[in-house]
Amino acid sequence: RNRMNGNVNNLQMARGYQESLIWYDMCKYREANGGLFTADQRLNNGNLGYKDASRTRQNPNGQRRGFECPEERDYYPYWFPTLMTQSYDTTHQTTPWIDMAYLTSNTSRCDVIKKGSFNQNGIPRCVLDKGTTDRPRTYGKSITQAACTAEGGTWVTFHSYLEILTGITTEAACNAKAATDKRNKISWMSLRSDETAKKCVVQAPEVDCTTAPWTRVNHNGNSPDSQGNASRYDAVLPYFPSDDKKRCVMRLRYTISTDDYDPFNTDSSQNQNIQEGVVSPIEQNPLVDVGAAARPLRLALNTNQYGRTFQDRSHVFRMLPRDSNDMKGKIIHNLNVRGKRGNIVQTYPAVEYDFIPNRATISTADLVHIQWTGSNTHNNQPNGGDGQTGDAGEGRGGTDRSNFLEMQGEIENYPAPFENTTFWNKVKSVTQPSATAKDIAVGLFSSGYFCGAGASANVCNQGGDKQLSAGGMDDLLNNAPASYFGHVLKFTGKTTVAYMCSRNNNFSNRSQKGILWVVDPADAAKAQAAKKRRRRSTNDKK
Repeated sequence: RNRMNGNVNNLQMARGYQESLIWYDMCKYREANGGLFTADQRLNNGNLGYKDASRTRQNPNGQRRGFECPEERDYYPYWFPTLMTQSYDTTHQTTPWIDMAYLTSNTSRCDVIKKGSFNQNGIPRCVLDKGTTDRPRTYGKSITQAACTAEGGTWVTFHSYLEILTGITTEAACNAKAATDKRNKISWMSLRSDETAKKCVVQAPEVDCTTAPWTRVNHNGNSPDSQGNASRYDAVLPYFPSDDKKRCVMRLRYTISTDDYDPFNTDSSQNQNIQEGVVSPIEQNPLVDVGAAARPLRLALNTNQYGRTFQDRSHVFRMLPRDSNDMKGKIIHNLNVRGKRGNIVQTYPAVEYDFIPNRATISTADLVHIQWTGSNTHNNQPNGGDGQTGDAGEGRGGTDRSNFLEMQGEIENYPAPFENTTFWNKVKSVTQPSATAKDIAVGLFSSGYFCGAGASANVCNQGGDKQLSAGGMDDLLNNAPASYFGHVLKFTGKTTVAYMCSRNNNFSNRSQKGILWVVDPADAAKAQAAKKRRRRSTNDKK
């Protein structure tokens, strides 16, 4: 209890926490997996006198970062259910981490990955009886069934869920709902093996195990699989049958593997133990004999980073229900802005502002949501991290702004006057049906400062109430919103639009431009097939 209070006292309220305190305490209490390869690293005991799951080869001292569990971070698929609470959370339906994709150069192991994913496979853990003063926890430290029994616990299998359909109370109704869902797995089931009560449980699709885009080694950048653009994965966002609003975060992990030892067949039996004559296949900064009677040379090799995991996380984003018949059954492409304020050195290892995607071919039958997020409190002061400190950019320091204007060609750097544009007459707003072509264009060029060209206030998004005639907009958008909901647009025919951001597009410095081709459904399908063929061709040449 004291340790949990200490962790609460250390919380920084300006930071977002994506795991719960209970999840971290489970990790600190749970025994480390003793079968893992730790090379010549010495994992320290925790304050309970044994090695716990916060200690790994990559994190031997058990340093805390937020409330993530280092063992779960470093190993996938993980052998412990990733529930953030001890049981189902009725109020908030806080889900476990949902596996979206596993990108790899070795797709022969995809069956292993899918069977290990928590998405649709039950995973057990040790459950103790109701806590007491001497033993307040109701979760055990054991990671095997035999040890759990010896600890006085029960080995219980837990199941993941995307959401629970609380309005469905019978098996027949749940089965009927399942028959209409082509994305998820919906079942009438218990969430844990020691419960008899059943619910209508929505489980996410299997993890998408597929070939990773090719890049140079240690290169955070472009890929031939993406036609020279940044390496990427086109994600399909989760579908929630309840149509409830959801708050979500995304977690990206990048694991660097090595062939200096077999990553799938090297375990604790090869951990360094000189007394027993075991030498690890990799050692810290080893001296190597290069022959020819020369002195040995030392290699730069850190065994806690040899085979290691990097991580990025998103801010919270909201997923909204499709509240229009025009959206139902349609693909909605998300056209937004990536990157952050600064020049190429200051933003590293991120990037400067850019539209994403900045080149796309979509069908006239699809929809596109043009939107973006930004901040008024960007801080890149010392320590600048991997890049340099600084705030290079246009407009007021510390602020992000974007807008969307049509150009007459993709090699241009000037926007076209509205009267000379063609794109706006080819689109209709699904989210604001009363918006005219000019309303949509004005909202997007002003980043939401103006809600429209002169229509009634019901055209506005995110509470804006200024019409074009009101004036007052700063020419660098300093007084415009940092984030803008924009519009979900449908198309009335084929079109092509080259577009730019007037504030951030800075010739020879940064390019925030893009091009969108809207074509017949058959041509869009051919473009998508060609994209897949290019990826396969590139990987065949590796």
